[in-house]
Amino acid sequence: MKPSANILVVDDEAHLAAGIAENLEAEGYRTSVAHDGGAGLERLRAEPFDLVLLDVMMPNMDGLELCARLRSEGVQTPVLFLTVKGDAEDRVRGFEAGGDDYLTKPFHLRELLLRVAAILRRSTWYQSTNTALSFGGNQVDFQTYEAQAWDGSTHALTHKEAMIMKALADRAGSIVTREEILDRVWGYEVFPSTRTIDNFIVRLRKRFERNPEVPAHFHTVRGVGYRFTPEHSATQPQQS
Repeated sequence: MKPSANILVVDDEAHLAAGIAENLEAEGYRTSVAHDGGAGLERLRAEPFDLVLLDVMMPNMDGLELCARLRSEGVQTPVLFLTVKGDAEDRVRGFEAGGDDYLTKPFHLRELLLRVAAILRRSTWYQSTNTALSFGGNQVDFQTYEAQAWDGSTHALTHKEAMIMKALADRAGSIVTREEILDRVWGYEVFPSTRTIDNFIVRLRKRFERNPEVPAHFHTVRGVGYRFTPEHSATQPQQS
């Protein structure tokens, strides 16, 4: 966990926002509060935060729109959605908008604090390891989320894409299970399925492999997980 992490609470329920901020401060965090999406967006543009607790259902600009706006502007601050809508479809929309976790109201304070700590731990891991990666003519900047592929094309990675790449690169040459990736990137409550990771890998191959059908860097180890090789290494017959 980052010492004195700076957290923004965006929720139009003033009493709830104040209560959350008070409990976070009791845990040693610094907090700020905004009561609508527009105000939250202004605060996030004005100063850096380590985490945003974001209500989904707000007037004018809801949490999903705010999160999507942040990601489109290159702001990769982790987002924990808070909402009364907690079915699978709503969670999927939250992750697609760029959220990092999803907590359904009403929630227990202890669960909220655990999720906050888990997200900050993942963020600290991400920022404390290598900040750049070079492989097969590709260049990835983990700080700016910008990448240049072997063919000269440029890409803006999503936060999750960058985290998955770093999780694999940190263990280059070794097999990393899907469960390990889920734990490292999404945390202790594994909502996304292992198929979600497969889809991310397909996207990374399309961007960085010279032949995505015969990958040289992002290898699938059937029934287990993935292995990343920075140097050229064509997929073996037992893999796909």
